[in-house]
Amino acid sequence: MQSFLQFSPEVDAARAAGKPIVALESTIISHGMPYPQNVQTAREVEAVIRDAGAVPATIAIIDGRICVGLSNEQLELLGQSKDAMKVSRRDLAYVLATGKLGATTVAATMICAELAGIEVFVTGGIGGVHRGAETSFDISADLQELASTSVAVVCAGVKSILDIGLTLEYLETHGVPVVSVGQPGFPAFFTRESGFDADFQLDTAQEQARFIRTKWQLGLKGGVVVSNPVPAESAMRNDEIDGIIAQALGEAGQQGVKGKAVTPFLLARIKELTGGRSLATNIALVKHNALVGARLAVALANEA
Repeated sequence: MQSFLQFSPEVDAARAAGKPIVALESTIISHGMPYPQNVQTAREVEAVIRDAGAVPATIAIIDGRICVGLSNEQLELLGQSKDAMKVSRRDLAYVLATGKLGATTVAATMICAELAGIEVFVTGGIGGVHRGAETSFDISADLQELASTSVAVVCAGVKSILDIGLTLEYLETHGVPVVSVGQPGFPAFFTRESGFDADFQLDTAQEQARFIRTKWQLGLKGGVVVSNPVPAESAMRNDEIDGIIAQALGEAGQQGVKGKAVTPFLLARIKELTGGRSLATNIALVKHNALVGARLAVALANEA
């Protein structure tokens, strides 16, 4: 498996020196934001992690290799490509075997991070149980990955386009702890509150690291969701975003949008309906997650 990994010089040096490393996904670059904001945000997120004392490792599939840490040229390639595949667990072997360009989702990034020995992964929001899943069976592979892959995932909760209650029930069934930062409530990506509580509130990186390290030392495999609400000044109002999401979901259904295409369609439509404010919220929450994730990576290194 290691033969598929290709480390950037910065990440390779960090591994050799035992420095804390934070994994970052690449679908947020290829499918989550428009160009050039996607590449600019990726660079700014990496800078936040460096400033907090850790090393960023953005992950993507390029030329048949799992690239752990990307150059500026590779970031530009992902940001501008119209052909980058959205890669989850199911797709990983295919994209590697065919040499296609692949952007990793939460699930695939977790797999690659664990292969690379990286314990902390920062994203915007995890996938979950889609609304209407009782008939469509549309449940993100992210949740099953969290049940089996031992990586801590720092996020702003799940996207509010999903069924948050069922997502939390699914995580509970599979023994995945959900931790909140700074509040008992579980956030809903664009908003700070979802109406549901996390399992545990752990506000400091040291508390989070001690809990996560204890879980893994007990042999309890699988990830931990560290849910970090969007900063208050960048959050959207629940009533506003709920109405917009309902409209976007209705349009997706009318246009027959299904499967992997649903989330990118909804995020793009929500951006249009909010006049770009949802994109600003998305960027703010990812940067905030990067800070929390970098601090957690540093604390986990100290707990080792």
